[in-house]
Amino acid sequence: MQSTVSKIENEIKRRRRGNIYFADDFTSFGTSEAIKKALLRFERVGMLIRLAHGIYLYPSIDKKLGLGVLYPSVETIAKEIARRDKARIVPTGLYALNVLGLSTQVPTNIMFHTDGAPRKIKIYNQLITFKHVVPKNLAYKSEVFMLIVSAMKEIGEHSVTDNDLKIIQKTLLRETKENILNDITLAPVWIRKKIRQII
Repeated sequence: MQSTVSKIENEIKRRRRGNIYFADDFTSFGTSEAIKKALLRFERVGMLIRLAHGIYLYPSIDKKLGLGVLYPSVETIAKEIARRDKARIVPTGLYALNVLGLSTQVPTNIMFHTDGAPRKIKIYNQLITFKHVVPKNLAYKSEVFMLIVSAMKEIGEHSVTDNDLKIIQKTLLRETKENILNDITLAPVWIRKKIRQII
C-alpha cells in the first residue's frame, strides 16, 4: 500500500509545474498529521514552496533566462482560494484601479469582495483581505464588467474623468455586447449612465 508521502508526491507530479495546492487537496491520502508531515518534507527538499499557511506552490523554474522560480501573481492565488472555496471574488479599492490601468499605484494591502467566508492571508509581504458582500454584488456574468463597476465605485461618481472612461471603453472591448447589456442593469444608476455613454 502506498504511503501518504508517495500518494501526495504522485498527485503533485501528475500535474504541471506552477500549480497551487492546498493541504485540503490531499485529505483522501491520509490523516491530517501525515499530510502535514509530507508537505513539510516536500518543502524542505524544495519540491514545494509554502506561500502561506496551508497553501503551496509546485514551482515552475525558468532556466532559459535564469529567472529562477516563477511565482504566481497575488490575483492568481486569490482566484485559486476562491475556486477551492467555491466562491466568487472581485478586486476592489486601489487594487481594482491598478488592475484596470486606472492607477499605477500598487497597494500594499489588496482587497477582494467575495460571497465566501471573510479572511485575511499574508502572501509576499502583502495582506490579502477577502471581505464578504451580499451575493447580488457579484451576480454579474462578466468578470470584466464586475471589475469596472468595482473600480468606478472606488473613484466615485463625481471623480470619474474622460480619460478614465476611455480606458474603461477599451477594456469593455474584451467583453461581449450580450454580457454588457445584461450586466449594465445590475450596476448602480450613475454607473449605468456613464457606461451607456461609451458603448
